[in-house]
Amino acid sequence: MLQVNEYFEGQAKSISFQTSTLPATVGVISPGEYEFGTSKKETMTVISGALTVLLPGMEEWMTYGAGESFDVAGQASFKAKTDIDTAYLCTYE
Repeated sequence: MLQVNEYFEGQAKSISFQTSTLPATVGVISPGEYEFGTSKKETMTVISGALTVLLPGMEEWMTYGAGESFDVAGQASFKAKTDIDTAYLCTYE
């Protein structure tokens, strides 16, 4: 069953589903700056657009474009910003 998730007053939306191996979400983040929290390890892959993130323990923001991925540990938070609508796929372990 698909579940729709909405964050930041509708500025980020995702649909949860089960892949053949892991739970996942696919979604879109609208332009802005946000802080996300994790409960499980997440691997986030940008599908379209670009996402600039400040990962836990890092001092420099990194930008990820279409086809690029980054990992975030469980029980952590990270900052993300984008200037354009950005689509992503996120898997959870």
